[in-house]
Amino acid sequence: MLHTEIRGQGDQTLVFIPGLGGTTRYWRSRLGHLNDRHRVVLVDLLGFGQSPKPWTRYSVERHVSELHQVLEPLAPVSLVGHSLGALLTVAYAARYPDQVKSIILLGMPYFGSQRNAYNYFRRGPIWGGFLFTNIVLTTVTCIMTRRLFGRILPYLLRRHVSREVAEDLVLHTWRSSTSSLWEVVYRYDTAHDLQNLPARIVVLLIHGDQDVMAPVTKVKALAANHADWRLRVLPNVDHHPFLRRPGICRTLFEQSLAQSGSKPGSSNAFRQIVD
Repeated sequence: MLHTEIRGQGDQTLVFIPGLGGTTRYWRSRLGHLNDRHRVVLVDLLGFGQSPKPWTRYSVERHVSELHQVLEPLAPVSLVGHSLGALLTVAYAARYPDQVKSIILLGMPYFGSQRNAYNYFRRGPIWGGFLFTNIVLTTVTCIMTRRLFGRILPYLLRRHVSREVAEDLVLHTWRSSTSSLWEVVYRYDTAHDLQNLPARIVVLLIHGDQDVMAPVTKVKALAANHADWRLRVLPNVDHHPFLRRPGICRTLFEQSLAQSGSKPGSSNAFRQIVD
């Protein structure tokens, strides 16, 4: 069973799914009033944080299956996913639509294909991005980070992420990290699942305009064909909207929950805040 923390009470259940290397502590200190108004569920993905780390293929189906064991008894839920967690959020909603009221996708990476992802990381704005496209180099980097730099990682990354987030970046194995990256980010077609979501599921995308890990242009292209979706691009924000602008994100979460609990078509108040 995945490591899970349940906080607060309320009529609506809000589930937070972290990205690659993220844990429950990615969200915990920034939840604010959400704990008071809703039932908040924090989950560590299989292979990360305090969850089990088996030697297995960390495919989309395996991740979703493990999440289903935790979330089915709590349904219906609204899902908040960051980065790789955003992709798994879409996959879960597509496979269990009756259990999901809304999905909120932060910094969702979308490239269209594995080839496009490789081209972006090898030729794009990320220094050393080619490391992300070579499984051997990625494995070596993962092992070195955990075994050699794990204790000093919070100091190396103190300008980028908080201490608790940096500390938990080593709570995985090279197998869970590399397999999840290739199976979920590179090989999974999230556009297909998004296209087939029921219209009643509210979709909100939150993205930073300075996100180099997940280019916003791709997300804008996805959203352009769906009038009912809402995309909020936050200025001067990188791949971590919730870490940089937690107050704005919480407000958008609340508005998404309000829309998911209203009658179909009654989204004017939400549109005014998001657009």
